[in-house]
Amino acid sequence: MTRIGIILGSTRPGRNGEAVARWVHEIASKRDDAEYELVDLLDYKLPHLDELAPPIMGQYSQPHTFEWARKIDSFDGFVIVTPEYNHSTSGALKNAIDFLYKEWTNKAVGFVGYGQVGGARAVEHLRLVAGQLKLADVSEQVILTLHDDFQNYSVFTPREHQSATVTAMLDEVVAWSRALAPLRAA
Repeated sequence: MTRIGIILGSTRPGRNGEAVARWVHEIASKRDDAEYELVDLLDYKLPHLDELAPPIMGQYSQPHTFEWARKIDSFDGFVIVTPEYNHSTSGALKNAIDFLYKEWTNKAVGFVGYGQVGGARAVEHLRLVAGQLKLADVSEQVILTLHDDFQNYSVFTPREHQSATVTAMLDEVVAWSRALAPLRAA
């Protein structure tokens, strides 16, 4: 069965992303086309990148890197839930991505962004990173604005149409994850 990791890309205290990621996971869990797992960066306690060799070499030395690599390697595709901080993604998410290389390659990724302008700029930044990692980013994305999808900028209340957008994004992530399986097997 295809396995999709839903990565919660914020570690900030009081983060809005936890409610968003749980909502995406709840929608995904009702589907029977893949196994979905919520992956919270807080559970991995990754320091700033501390490997001596570049990740593309796959010569990891730190126990936390091996643990993170095993988790990411176990998936066929991803949904990344990202906040937008200063026109980009969170430092914690970018750091977690930078720890690895081959564990990301030839897999699909979809994005759920949230922020003042729906996390659109953070997602665009992540699309550039995905290209370098040979992650196939799907075009459908979820854009959640603090003004329209949150009460008082902190209580998550997604607009009704957003569930359909999540479903469309998941359809693409699963389809592309399956299509890329031969590349991962090679």
